[in-house]
Amino acid sequence: MLQLNPNLTDLVADAAAGLRQQFQMAATITAAAPGRVNLIGEHIDYCDGFVMPFAIDRYIVIAGCANGTSQARIADWQDKEIAVFDVSQAQQIGAPKWSNYLRGVIQGFQDRGHHIPGFDAFIVSSIPGGAGLSSSAALECATATFLEGLLDTVLDTREKALLCQKAEHEFAKVPCGIMDQFASAFGKPNRLILIDCQSGEPELVPFENPDLTVLISNTMVHHELSDGGYAARRKHTEDGLAILGKASWREVTEADVTAAWDQLGDPVNRRSRHVVGEIARTTAAAAALARNDFDTLGPLMAASHDSLRDDFEVSCTELDIMVDIARKIGRAGGVIGSRMTGGGFGGSTVTLCESSKAADIAATLAADYTKATGISPQIFASRPAQGAHLVAAGG
Repeated sequence: MLQLNPNLTDLVADAAAGLRQQFQMAATITAAAPGRVNLIGEHIDYCDGFVMPFAIDRYIVIAGCANGTSQARIADWQDKEIAVFDVSQAQQIGAPKWSNYLRGVIQGFQDRGHHIPGFDAFIVSSIPGGAGLSSSAALECATATFLEGLLDTVLDTREKALLCQKAEHEFAKVPCGIMDQFASAFGKPNRLILIDCQSGEPELVPFENPDLTVLISNTMVHHELSDGGYAARRKHTEDGLAILGKASWREVTEADVTAAWDQLGDPVNRRSRHVVGEIARTTAAAAALARNDFDTLGPLMAASHDSLRDDFEVSCTELDIMVDIARKIGRAGGVIGSRMTGGGFGGSTVTLCESSKAADIAATLAADYTKATGISPQIFASRPAQGAHLVAAGG
């Protein structure tokens, strides 16, 4: 069964109400930033590759106001512990754990010479945590946008995204690429974002066909990305590039990987094959989508998932089951393509399908997945949505 996406207006009202209840303050600044799904191009944003995500219409919202002190007091809708820390000093990693995303972004503003006044804030979210939908990047981008409002300044969108990526590296200890923060910052309605991760330049790709729907299926299974699995994969790609003797993965061909297969050794050779193949698949998918060539696009999404499962080894049983159900539905049932999305180790799948059959497809995915795993998934549809922005003040 398809879940409805919570209205952004309702989230804004909830954040303002939470601020009043928790701190007896009225919101003067409200920022919203979306999560993202990646249609194709996984684990290559840190390999100079191409990725094609879009911002989903599920958001993290931060409502707040200056409090006349040097302290930030921040409450989260699902955590009873309030984060309190001094914003007049350099930031340190601390508790609660989710506050480190904010601390890292605040440090990024401090590094640029900004004096951060004390503030009170309340956070709400409609992005499922641990679903591979980049709730962390959304929290970072919402925080940066909130600080823009608080300081009456505007950062260049690319600079803001890179500031948020650095915050994740240094304060969450996840060595992510640029995709998640770029998708949350640059998102636009009815546009995918084809990001050249070598140049750092995003290109907006039209996605206006009302006959297409993207289903996001949260398997309700997830593992922490900071537990070493992500970092290990990234190191494998760095080792592979060094052995191949190239300056960038964009200079590496499939023939290069094949020729150096034994020298690369397992698993670096398979990681390398994934990177080269996924870069090629992503550019081919963008071209196929532009010409509405779904007979080409679907197999590219399938090959991406298979490579992530077998060569990069970031899928899991539950993700594979969800993708297999979609494949069995097939084109006859309205499915164009399906694959895991996000960092992996659990999380969500993304399924491109015909809009007229989306509800039936979602029902089948949910029923068959529950039968196979005993877990009830969370399935919703999304169109590309607006990226991080300030919402009308007040509430």
